[in-house]
Amino acid sequence: MKHIVILGSGFAALSTVRRLRREGVPNPITVVSPRCELVYLPSLIWVPSGKRSGDELRVPLARFFERERVNWMQGSVQQVLGGGRRVITDSGALDNDFLVVATGGRYLRRLPGIEHAIIPCEGIAQAETIRDRLAAMDGGTIAVGFATNPSEPGAVRGGPMFEFLFGIDTLLRRQGRRERFKLVFFNPSEQPGQRLGPAAVGTMLERMRALGIETHLGHKPLAFTPGRVETEGGGFDADLILFMPGLTGPTWLEGGELPLSEGGFIAAEATCMVRGMERTYVAGDAGSYPGPDWMAKQAHQADLQAAAVARNIAAELRGAPATHGFRTELACIVDTLDAGMLVWRRGRRNLALPRTRAFHWLKRRFEARYLKAYR
Repeated sequence: MKHIVILGSGFAALSTVRRLRREGVPNPITVVSPRCELVYLPSLIWVPSGKRSGDELRVPLARFFERERVNWMQGSVQQVLGGGRRVITDSGALDNDFLVVATGGRYLRRLPGIEHAIIPCEGIAQAETIRDRLAAMDGGTIAVGFATNPSEPGAVRGGPMFEFLFGIDTLLRRQGRRERFKLVFFNPSEQPGQRLGPAAVGTMLERMRALGIETHLGHKPLAFTPGRVETEGGGFDADLILFMPGLTGPTWLEGGELPLSEGGFIAAEATCMVRGMERTYVAGDAGSYPGPDWMAKQAHQADLQAAAVARNIAAELRGAPATHGFRTELACIVDTLDAGMLVWRRGRRNLALPRTRAFHWLKRRFEARYLKAYR
């Protein structure tokens, strides 16, 4: 039987596995990743407050792989050769008949002094560092910001930074310490978070004003130094800097065979097939896809792309054409630790529902339901 190889064990990779089996594909599947676990990144926002611990966000995948009849191979990808049919890893080579690249992206670290900022969504260790730094601070200035990939403006993950910002504000108020801190939100755009839609942007900026959060908008970040943020519009002091730079593709793509977009991602067709390559697909943050300028880099979109990949592989195995595209949709709850605002976007439709406690609890219920499939 034809062998399917999936690179990665994040949202796109695991959703591809599940959807392939739902499509009735019985073929052998091998998943290649450094660790046999899923880290539920959307809930990193709750680590600084202690609402979640790192261990709660690590989901071992051995049982899931056993249920889905998946062979897991430990390894990190180094190259893809032979028109996609051969994968070179640090654990050896692996051949395939169908390849799915779902290794995710990486954050650009080009700004001078980026080591003086914490990139919250890089993982559990970073979220725990934020928790520990906040606990040790008696007061001071906390700067929170994000930027994009200048070569591919859609490669941005700004939503979590709004959540860290509002979550820290809520946490400090709960602790009775908010008056000792200055919170500053900075962004190169005067209207940050535009992929969420104009209503959401206006609501969040108004919320910042109501909470006494200062803003430094419309100025490109230039550098970070210990205790300071420098931008084209001047600098300001900061005792703790949280910054989410733009995304690009994984390092192993550089100099390889896979076609790349201007921003360094794998260039994909609307079907998620890698441009110009047969039986080779990409899903999630590693790819650059045709679509509207507001298409987000988020787990929900990765799941939708994975569904298209699985349907196309199933079609090809039946001898049918691989013509399935993915739905472009943005769906998220911008959480503030005790409430949340629901944002949804598809086509020309865009909703931004006011923050309520119900949306916070809905986000927590979604987490439990989503992870149940892998536990």
